[in-house]
Amino acid sequence: MHQESVTATAAATTGRPHRDGFVPFRDDLAAVYREAGYWRGTTLGSLLRDAAAQRPDATALLTADGAHSYRALDDAADEMAAGFADRGIAPGDRVVVQLPNRPEFAVALFGLLRAGAIPVLCLPAHRAAEIGHLAEVAEAIGYVIADSHAGFDYRELAQTVRDRVPTLEHVFVVGDPGPFTALSEVPRPARALADPDPSDIAVLLVSGGTTGLPKLIARTHDDYAYNARASAEVCALTAEDVYLATLPAAHNFPLACPGILGTITVGGAIAFTDDPSPESAFAAIERHRVTVTAVVPPLAQLWCAATEWEDADLSSLRLLQVGGARLADSNAAEVTPALGARLQQVFGMAEGLLNYTRLDDPDELVLRTQGRPLSTHDEIRIVDEGGRDVAAGAEGELLTRGPYTIRGYYRAPAHNERAITADGFYRSGDLVRRLPSGHLVVSGRVKDVINRGGENISCDELEDHLLAHPAVRHAAAVGIPDESLGERVCAAMVPAADTLPTLAELKAFLLDRGLATYKLPDLIAQLDTLPVTAVGKIDKRTLSKQIAP
Repeated sequence: MHQESVTATAAATTGRPHRDGFVPFRDDLAAVYREAGYWRGTTLGSLLRDAAAQRPDATALLTADGAHSYRALDDAADEMAAGFADRGIAPGDRVVVQLPNRPEFAVALFGLLRAGAIPVLCLPAHRAAEIGHLAEVAEAIGYVIADSHAGFDYRELAQTVRDRVPTLEHVFVVGDPGPFTALSEVPRPARALADPDPSDIAVLLVSGGTTGLPKLIARTHDDYAYNARASAEVCALTAEDVYLATLPAAHNFPLACPGILGTITVGGAIAFTDDPSPESAFAAIERHRVTVTAVVPPLAQLWCAATEWEDADLSSLRLLQVGGARLADSNAAEVTPALGARLQQVFGMAEGLLNYTRLDDPDELVLRTQGRPLSTHDEIRIVDEGGRDVAAGAEGELLTRGPYTIRGYYRAPAHNERAITADGFYRSGDLVRRLPSGHLVVSGRVKDVINRGGENISCDELEDHLLAHPAVRHAAAVGIPDESLGERVCAAMVPAADTLPTLAELKAFLLDRGLATYKLPDLIAQLDTLPVTAVGKIDKRTLSKQIAP
């Protein structure tokens, strides 16, 4: 069996700093993926260029001020790329992009890709703790933000991050720039710019942060273009489809599964909403005649219930993708009767492997499984705690390797020693069992992580922040089952003196430390001691039983 180094980099041979810490695909497997036609030597920037060449007058973006053609989006991306280049953003430079769901996201993304820069795609909910860490690891030179969103001023966050990260030279703002540069001032007349190497890093996605602070996921042009193109094929996307980006566009799910990029590969139209509530999202579906969108299980439940009181016309919606966490069988059965759309369950990860129920799968598989692998070259192993393959149909941890799954996190060699096997399989941390059809049923997690409404929250990271509070002696973060969210976040704590801070006080403390809002505890529990295992570790299973009532 070949051995695959998870700490190898290409920096020694290329001398390009952005590849320092990038773990490339093994040469022999890369050759297989090219021979199979998965990797076509195309860049992500060329996906838009090709669509504009084939359908220049077709609608690419549907916005509040009307429809925008593929020619217009293509031109805007070229002009944005020229402007970024003129401001000193060079090929390989990393630029953090933290934008809500707005058309400017697409223009900024393709502008950076065309300039050869590497977007670091962060979520609107991230705050100083996450953004500062990610910008430091990436050695980011730029940062693209909105002026404010959902009552939060991102310009203040940008100032905090710039004070912390010495490489950060540019801050571009959608809206009022304050002390920074308006993104609208960046574009310059388009000119020819060199295309990046398709085997090079295209984007840096952000992990769910299942162990400590989030990690950076380097996706190449070759593998991510395949990710989007193959996903569009599985979803039977055509030029007649309208995709609504409902979840944050920087997420892998709405970006490329098939999402924004997959829709562009077929010349379809894209609409955005930054408010996924039924009132707002249903109005967008009706207004733009949306045919496909993706949500997490709590949203799917809410949307199904909301059809009782919302009277929007949802008849255009043909496919509702649900992923990010397991959708309960009973909730899965509600989707088509309530919304009139075909349900597609999606189980995957920004690190690579995607599983979809197929449009022609029998209802039993659609309602009760989380799909089967996208590619025939997705390699799957299901193993026990000792790394041995389990018997057919038995539960175990999912390991995977394939044409669009990373061989290691970016600039995280120590973590990669745990996350990647010697022969290049990614340890997902998911507990699954495989049916004879190849479909997977997800049963839980190996890692200490809480899945709240489709967002993974690292217990280690939250506990570190909780223990920084002077009134807390011991702390443990625990997921409490919740009918709508899947799990709620409980902070179980032993006080250092007599009393703990209130939940409101604790949230304020954590926000002041720069923790993202979605990681905040939903409830707290005060205990005299925390239960421990025989080896002295906190016994989360016992603790959950103690505090669940």
